[in-house]
Parts: sequence; structure tokens; C-alpha cells
Amino acid sequence: MQNDILKKIAAILETRKLAEPETSYVASLYAAGINTVLKKIGEEATEVVIAGNSGDKDAIIHETADLWFHTLVMLAQCELGPEDILNELDRRFGRSGLEEKASRQKPG
Repeated sequence: MQNDILKKIAAILETRKLAEPETSYVASLYAAGINTVLKKIGEEATEVVIAGNSGDKDAIIHETADLWFHTLVMLAQCELGPEDILNELDRRFGRSGLEEKASRQKPG
């Protein structure tokens, strides 16, 4: 099943929490702190936008994979995992996007 790769990555990301930053890219991200991870996500999101605008399918795939990966790092650092996101997407499935967005609007 395709989401098995998400589980495999999530498991590895958990083990990297115990790794030395000098031996693991992910451990170095964890050691640098959440702001470094968030900055990396921002950079990757920008690269996805650029790739999407170019229409280059290989670039879109590559940059989206980078974005997803760094998002998984952030989730793990926040004690969350891909299942949390998949459950939320499942909860929203079959619901109008407009309805879903309206349900999250805060009165103000």
C-alpha cells in the first residue's frame, strides 16, 4: 500500500531523534530546532511553487517529495505522524471544501 512508505519514513524519523546531529541530516534538523525545520518547509514550498509554474513534471515530483519529507520531519518533531494527517483528510472526505473551510472560521 502506498501509505506504507509514510509509515516507514515516520519510523525512521523517530529513530533519528536519538541520533547524533553529526551523523544524520534529520538529527541535525532536530538539534537546530523547530524554526530551522519550518524555514526548510518554507523553502521547499517555494520550490514546489516554482516547479509547478514551470510545468516540469520531474521537478514537481522531486520538489513535492522534498516538501512532504520536511513536513514529516516537522510532524515528528511535534509528536505527530502521517496517520494524524491521513485521519484528518479522511474526516474531511466527502465534505464540500467550502463547508469545511466555513466550519473552521473563527467568529470575530
